[in-house]
Amino acid sequence: MPSLSKSQTAFLITFLVVVWGINWPMTKFALNYMPPVLFSGTRTLIGGLFLLAIAIPRWKKLHFRRTWPIYFISALVNVTLYYGLQTVGLNYLPSGLFSAIVFLQPVLVGLFSWMWLGESMNGMKLVGLLLGFVGVGVISSGAGGLSGHISAPGVLLALGSALSWALGTIYVKKVSAGVDPIWLVTLQLIIGGAFMTAAGSGVENWSDVEWNAAFIGSLLFISVLVIAIGWLVFYKLMDSGEAGKMASFTFLIPVVAILIGTLFLHEPFTLSLLAGLGCILVSIYFVNSKRESAKVAASPASQP
Repeated sequence: MPSLSKSQTAFLITFLVVVWGINWPMTKFALNYMPPVLFSGTRTLIGGLFLLAIAIPRWKKLHFRRTWPIYFISALVNVTLYYGLQTVGLNYLPSGLFSAIVFLQPVLVGLFSWMWLGESMNGMKLVGLLLGFVGVGVISSGAGGLSGHISAPGVLLALGSALSWALGTIYVKKVSAGVDPIWLVTLQLIIGGAFMTAAGSGVENWSDVEWNAAFIGSLLFISVLVIAIGWLVFYKLMDSGEAGKMASFTFLIPVVAILIGTLFLHEPFTLSLLAGLGCILVSIYFVNSKRESAKVAASPASQP
């Protein structure tokens, strides 16, 4: 897969942070009109069917008989467990606290990519990953995320959501060379979305869905831009650089979500938001900075 230029990488990171940031308040809005499990299944299934039109002309690259386990494992960790645990867990915890725990994911990706992918790890990178998680926690606490009842099941479900996303990210990066990326995203969304839609149909009622223009618009935006195109961009970024470094930028997603809430939902802009943003920016700098001294020290050894 061809590598990305710096400008292409910056554009894709910006796109991903913005649309995935918009996803949180927009999902909160959409859940007023559709039960949660049905909504999780429907949005991922629509996203997968949208990509199917793009994937079908590439059918020769599918190799389903050889690669089907990859699609099912990816669907399990990246769709069914990630979205399923997230949907159920939001019933037990305030959304701000839940999202703060879920965004432990970049820290886990950084550690797992060091353990299993052989990516570099140093003190500055580790501190940066932890600082980003702290920044998300500070932001969420200031947005009211730490208020309300905190339950052990909710915390465990949030941790499960973060763990499944992190494991899915590492798994896809490890196997990406053996599958077509379009087919990978398409089938993980269709398989996971179909399963959750079927599960939702068994425990929830379609009659409870309130179909109106605002809800349908939100559903299509989330299905196409957030789910379908968002996952394609995420995997492209993971494949083009170190997983830990790319994942560190996802710390910005809750910042975007809360800024949108401040601008459009009249939620307060707090000092904790500013402090948390500062932590996240320093975190991204630490994780992505190049250790020049290490380069200089290493260069003589590479000479004949």
